[in-house]
Amino acid sequence: MRQTLDYLKETPSQTAGPYVHIGLAPGAAGFDIYAQELGHDIAGPNAKGERIRVEGRVIDGMGSPIKDVLLEAWQANTDGIYAHPEHLGEVEDGFRGWGRVIPDFDTGNWTFETVKPGAVTDLNGRQMAPHISLWIVARGINVGLQTRLYFSDETSANAADPVLNLIEWERRRATLIAERTDSDGTPVYRFDIKLQGEDETVFFDI
Repeated sequence: MRQTLDYLKETPSQTAGPYVHIGLAPGAAGFDIYAQELGHDIAGPNAKGERIRVEGRVIDGMGSPIKDVLLEAWQANTDGIYAHPEHLGEVEDGFRGWGRVIPDFDTGNWTFETVKPGAVTDLNGRQMAPHISLWIVARGINVGLQTRLYFSDETSANAADPVLNLIEWERRRATLIAERTDSDGTPVYRFDIKLQGEDETVFFDI
């Protein structure tokens, strides 16, 4: 006799819905719900290193900015250490290394401030170039998208990075590089994420 499980079908996928930013980043959406907003402060005031601003847009296949997207950012501190229970005492007080950001509802531009991360050693002992990991979720995306932001002024480190070197075409690797400018003495890194079409951003299957 066949078991009931043999007759079950795969559950249909669902997207995040049009109000994902309200549930996951209510303060940024104008809703004063939590005493402390999760993911608002990535580095904290005691973090060492170079203070930077990261900004960009998430762009759909038609070239239009997506305005109901949410991004999560994960990074190491300037010494290349993550805020993890195994590393307690090795990162600055208040350094979370994690944050959430949503875009401006009028322009689609998102931005966050942090410190520039240092190089990180992977599980195989290889050194990875300074980078920020990003997770993107929005209406129309069934599974959150994983990508990385590398820095344009880390040319030598980028050339040796084991993850970037997995990407065969230089033009594809370039979609992961944030370009640096300066605004009133603050380094600003521009990183536009393209979901489809020409120069689509490289996403990782993690």
